[in-house]
Formats: sequence, structure tokens, C-alpha cells
Amino acid sequence: MVMNNSLNIDSLKQELLTVLPSIRVREQEALKYHTTFKIGGPADLFVEPTTIQELSFVLKTIKHHNVPVTIIGSGSNILVKDKGIRGVVVSVREMMQIMDCNNHTLCVGAGYMLKDVSEFALSKGLTGLEFAVGIPGTLGGAVFMNAGAYDGEMSHIVSAVRAVDFDGSIKEYDTTQLDFGYRHSVFHDNHEVIAEIIMTLQAGDKESIKSRMDELTEKRESKQPLEFASAGSTFKRPPGYFAGTLIEQTGLKGLAVGDAQVSEKHAGFVINTGNASANDVLTLIKEVQKRVHDAHGVHLEPEVRLIGED
Repeated sequence: MVMNNSLNIDSLKQELLTVLPSIRVREQEALKYHTTFKIGGPADLFVEPTTIQELSFVLKTIKHHNVPVTIIGSGSNILVKDKGIRGVVVSVREMMQIMDCNNHTLCVGAGYMLKDVSEFALSKGLTGLEFAVGIPGTLGGAVFMNAGAYDGEMSHIVSAVRAVDFDGSIKEYDTTQLDFGYRHSVFHDNHEVIAEIIMTLQAGDKESIKSRMDELTEKRESKQPLEFASAGSTFKRPPGYFAGTLIEQTGLKGLAVGDAQVSEKHAGFVINTGNASANDVLTLIKEVQKRVHDAHGVHLEPEVRLIGED
């Protein structure tokens, strides 16, 4: 794609407004309001489709206008740089028109938060989603990453996915086509946008399901700094080590650059204690990497995805 200009953005916006209301097509939208880090400069254009048909129209129109595009969900694993993102950002966070249950099968829009989907399954007496109650992010993002925790992962329960490509075509994938692996799905390779997910669960006892969800929620709340904005675990687990343990052993709990700080509660998290900039976070990450490498000879690789312009 060629670099966009104001004329491209303006003509794209005008065409999008023939289908979407103006409240869901906004210029210069601050992305700090759309990431769990609460950090990030503006998007040239920010678009929020709510149905698979709207998503199809949006992606096809963006391609026609030749404007760069970035797809986000709840923004739970990204750090947006301080100058923001050029082109258009499409958020699937409002893709919440569908949450249905038929026997043991759930059909859910990609924008729902995992916690809400887990609680919906509980309300229907269905087991299999308990592991996801504490994972931050949307269902679509969880399928994209094959998210997992506590011996469960999305590949165990997802039976079909509907996605949209950049020509606006709606595709459907069954379990044999999803290419699930460790933190991987086919959507890493084909770059299509997940819109709706079908999951097959099992009948269970509501009290047992709730008890397990409460147990996992308590584990997460006791160990992670959920009272502060963050993007989750900042670093990938290095082979043979735990990132948080290495950082704590290096004496870096509480280390800060501006309002970016290594959490006192869990050293594997960089948190935003107030009004941290992306540059604050990046400077802190580099300092942690340097000190851990100096002390232990281990290179920590960031898990948080960095997007946008400095």
C-alpha cells in the first residue's frame, strides 16, 4: 500500500459515512483510550464496525482507497507509540451483535471480552471456558493468539471461525483449517480479520464451574498488578527462566522512568502509574533488558507488540 495523505483519508471517511454513523468514524482519535496500557498517540482515522457485514464493507473500502490499516481489539497486548498510527485503525471491540447458545454451542462476536464470554457460558451451565476468565482481551484476539492458561486453550473449544479478508469476502474455517499452535493460528498467516467464533462446550455443574472461575480469578488478582494500567506480561519467558524472577533477582522492582514502573507486585509487568508515555515505557524496557543481561547473561525479549510512530 502507498502512504496515505489527507485526501485519501478524507475520501475514505466520506465513503465510510455512507454506511456507518459518524460516532463510529472519527479522525485524530487518541489511542490511549483504546489500549489497556492507556498510552498512545492519535490515529488518523478510527473506525468501529459492529457487524460482519459492516466489517466487510470497511475493509473493502479501505483497500479501494489504498490507505494503510491497523486492526486492534481491546488493545491488551500492544504499546502504541506517542505519535500514534498513520492511516486507519479498525477496532473490532464493538463487534458484539451476537452472543447465542444452542445446546452446547456458543456463537459469539469477536469483540466480547473473554471474561464476559466465560460468564455467559457459566449462565448456560457449560464448562470448558473457565480457564479464560482471567485472560485480558477480546475473544477474537484470544482466537488469533490461541490464548491459554491453566491447562486450557482456545484450540480445545473453538469449532469454527468466520473471518473477513481485505477484499470484503466473508470466509468460514473449521477446526481442520485453523492451524492452531502455541500462540498461533492461521490468521497470523492469512491476515484476515476474525469476526465471529463458534465454540463447542460441555454440560457442567454451575456451582463447580463458578468455583473454578472464582479460584482462577483469585489467583490472578493476588499475583498481578491489576489495579494499574499495563499490557500484561511485558517480556516473553526466556528458555529455562522466568522473566519476572530474573528481573526481581536483579533488584529492579519499583524501577521507574517517568510514570512507567516495574511493578512492585510482579516484576514481569511494566505498569503505567499515571500518565506514562510510550517513550517512558520503551526506555524502562531497555534499561531492564540491559541490567538483566549484565547480571544473568539472559536477553529478555518483549512480549508487548510495538506499533505506531515515535
